[in-house]
Amino acid sequence: MQRKIKVLLIGYGSIAKRHEEVLLSMEEIEKVDLVTKQTLSGKRTFKSLAKVKNIGEYDYFIIATETFKHLEQLKFLESKLSGKIILCEKPLFAEYRKVIVSNNLVFVGYVLRFHPLLLKLRELLTAERVLNTNVICGQYLPEWRPGIDYRDSYSAKRDEGGGVLLDLSHEIDYIQWLFGKMSEIKSYQMKISDLDIDSDDFVTVIGKTEKNVMVNFSIDCISKISCRKILVNTLDNTYELDFIANVFKGRNKAGVEENFRCEGFERNFMFRAMHKSILSGREFVCGYNEGLDVMKTISIIQGQN
Repeated sequence: MQRKIKVLLIGYGSIAKRHEEVLLSMEEIEKVDLVTKQTLSGKRTFKSLAKVKNIGEYDYFIIATETFKHLEQLKFLESKLSGKIILCEKPLFAEYRKVIVSNNLVFVGYVLRFHPLLLKLRELLTAERVLNTNVICGQYLPEWRPGIDYRDSYSAKRDEGGGVLLDLSHEIDYIQWLFGKMSEIKSYQMKISDLDIDSDDFVTVIGKTEKNVMVNFSIDCISKISCRKILVNTLDNTYELDFIANVFKGRNKAGVEENFRCEGFERNFMFRAMHKSILSGREFVCGYNEGLDVMKTISIIQGQN
């Protein structure tokens, strides 16, 4: 019988709570302990990583704190552990840092890779020549975290790793995963709204990937109508994926259409699939170097603005 896995979850905000909920529902998991300054009854907690007793007893470590804390926490784990599995929430860091990790296996939490319809798109594209893609993602920041004043969230604060470029880097990850790393980039990154924040709320990019795919993407936190779509043109087909409606459409040159819908789809499905992949076959999961590639692209955009 396989030994069950002990998890140390670092941070206890909304995303960390989702990880905890999903992990505790998995039969492979023995327990989930927390690193948080919060006082929580019925849970084993530590006020900081330095205060974790017997840190080597854990098998799986999840960094789910504010972005600006990721670098220090990953370095701490890499210096204290060997042969462990570490998942760092996206993005890896607040800015690009070429940090070498060799003692442990590190992955990055780009969970959209496990959306069933994105996996379907990826499968279809393997047999096609892709011409271009248009990606749009927008959602009004005050609606991101219900019950929390958006001005108090790290997303609103540039010095805490906030801003739409970092927060919505899922789009950069899956663009590079599907079409190759960005090789040419022209961009705008700025604050254009009246939101009470000092971080960017709008980014638009035109570029080309190493696979010669033309890319146009726009991400923002000012859209009052939420939108998250990807449109892909190949020589023979056009595909559209709507992540909010969970609908996939395809249409070929002859006008024949094919539609798919994820009935009853819920977000925890992707988190569960990601954890399962990390703990077993590791298919589709974002590796550390791929996460660094996302940070390189982010760095280029930051450098242009």
